[in-house]
Amino acid sequence: MNYAKVVLWLRHHDIEYDDQARKYEELPFGARVTRVPRPYQTAALDAWQHHRGQGVVVLPTGAGKSQVALMAIDRRLRSALVVVPTLDLVRQWYDLLASAFAVDVGVIGGGEYLLHPLTVTTYDSAYLHMEHIGNRFGLVVFDECHHLPSESYALAARQCLAPFRLGLTATPERADGKDALFAELIGPCVFRKDIVELSGNYLADYEVHTMAVHLTPQEREEYDAERAIYTSFLRSAGIRMSSPSGWSDFVFRSSASREGQRAMAAYRRQKELAVAAPAKLELLDELLVTHRNERMLIFTQDNATAYAISQRFLVPVITHQTKVTERSQILARLASGEYNAVVTSKVLNEGVDVPAANIAVVISGSGSVREHVQRLGRILRPQEGKRARLYEIISAGTSETSTSERRREHDAYR
Repeated sequence: MNYAKVVLWLRHHDIEYDDQARKYEELPFGARVTRVPRPYQTAALDAWQHHRGQGVVVLPTGAGKSQVALMAIDRRLRSALVVVPTLDLVRQWYDLLASAFAVDVGVIGGGEYLLHPLTVTTYDSAYLHMEHIGNRFGLVVFDECHHLPSESYALAARQCLAPFRLGLTATPERADGKDALFAELIGPCVFRKDIVELSGNYLADYEVHTMAVHLTPQEREEYDAERAIYTSFLRSAGIRMSSPSGWSDFVFRSSASREGQRAMAAYRRQKELAVAAPAKLELLDELLVTHRNERMLIFTQDNATAYAISQRFLVPVITHQTKVTERSQILARLASGEYNAVVTSKVLNEGVDVPAANIAVVISGSGSVREHVQRLGRILRPQEGKRARLYEIISAGTSETSTSERRREHDAYR
């Protein structure tokens, strides 16, 4: 990964060298299809260029991060590798590159291994194959680059020779602080615009509503009793769930005794009562009626709740178990208006383009700021006259209250 630094140093000191490392090539021609860039996209590319073609660009979902990457490839005209987290995004990038440059595009991942000067791969495949292909590309694009600093994926960046590196993300911060590795693996953050800076002009106007429902007296009694068992075990075992190792400590310690196993069962039950309260589904019923002529994405934390909503309201469901062809069909029918709502767990948090969707309902989720911003971003694709609304439904007087506060620690929600 220090190839560019070595070459620049040798050139600076007028030292002759024999380069047997570089195997990448120049593209014979640039993009055949281009879009007129928005001002902030041009500014992002200029900032990246100013840092010698290395760095991270932070833009909200729907703001056209992929367009910045296409412009970078067109500007540098070097063979390029695009690294993405999911096979859905592999498909989307394959189509983007093929239409913009009118060339054969390679794919590595999902059972395919086809190498071309323009290639798309997953982080998993990049980690496995980079030691063999890392000198074949002069530019590497890490899409959703907040995934990159994990211990295994970071090796993909370190084994890549590409002198030009571009990271794209809407949410660069990581809970473990490893976003500090961007400077080493890709380059510094060279350009950033947040949702609040682009809404109204380049993203849809939006509203965010947090709505609280109340447990029934019977549910409240059971919730308090189960939570007391769970928290009592944490205190007696000296476990702090707020610490980085809190959850793993709880899993390990709870498996060692009957009291611990009962505490784990209590944790799951109080969680179930909070995230899947019947009152939430009653409120969802009202929202489905209110927005029956609009397109809605319903988000849950777990598959069981997603399937329960699908069965109760007869709306299609997408989880990690949904096949790619079925997923594409469902999203196409949502876009066309044949379906007006789709329920999903976590698989639509990233990399799904549904411009028609303007309503999001969060039934349950984690405390992750990234997840919440990504879910908001799913409904911010601009369309004429569009106004997006996100409804967050929480169970009052439960752990969901603090979870909601944590995940809304972003300017987009203030």
